[in-house]
Amino acid sequence: MAQIEYTSIESLEDKYLGAIGTPRRDAFEESVNEEISAYHIGEAIRLARKNKNLTQEELGELMGIKKAQVSRIESGHTFNLSTVTRAFKALGLHVNLEVEGGLKMALC
Repeated sequence: MAQIEYTSIESLEDKYLGAIGTPRRDAFEESVNEEISAYHIGEAIRLARKNKNLTQEELGELMGIKKAQVSRIESGHTFNLSTVTRAFKALGLHVNLEVEGGLKMALC
């Protein structure tokens, strides 16, 4: 019976993305972190909407957008800071933004 050869995720990342600290690897890791952050923001909006017993269509009406766009926002796709702010305002939630370096601001 043949032996199965295992490869660590770290060696695959190094092989296909480059070593840690290389421009290609840094760009990949930054894009992954951005997508994770977008997912968390979308999930926060989805949970807040459900806690308010609103449908995506109802939230869309409050925001002045279509249900499909609410769906994309909640799934972490196609939104910007302005859209996120409108979503939280429509949900009656106050949001604070903290930027690295100590800058803090209220979005709504």
